[in-house]
Amino acid sequence: MKSQNFAKAEMLIRKPVAMVFGAFIDPAVTTKIWFTKSSGKLETGKTVEWVWEMYNVTVPVRVLDIATHKKIEIEWGNQGTTTTVTWTFTALADDATFVSIVNSGFKGDSDALMAQIRDSTEGFTLVLAGLKALLEHGIQLNLVGDRFPGEMQ
Repeated sequence: MKSQNFAKAEMLIRKPVAMVFGAFIDPAVTTKIWFTKSSGKLETGKTVEWVWEMYNVTVPVRVLDIATHKKIEIEWGNQGTTTTVTWTFTALADDATFVSIVNSGFKGDSDALMAQIRDSTEGFTLVLAGLKALLEHGIQLNLVGDRFPGEMQ
């Protein structure tokens, strides 16, 4: 990666790579930890919409590449603010997967870059922690939904 304008979050999830990978492809799982609605599963070349109803936000997601159980690459955001997100999945054992998420392509002055990188790192860390809790312990933590409660806005 040439640019230093990227955010990274990583986590070990003690579940098989097929299950962890599938959780990011299938909105039936992802909506339990991240966005609340999706127009469909991720497939290479397809564009879907992800919706965060609690924040009244909808984001178009264009799937650039999928390598089953190894990588997902998307471009997301609204016009002029799109970035690329790449998930890599490394099976460490039959029942453990290391997930790395890199969000790149941020633009703006140094203050804008710092804010975008901070927010992305925080957001993807919450997503990974939520997925870990769900897959390993069957608990829905509602981390993304509780990050910005209406009473605090």
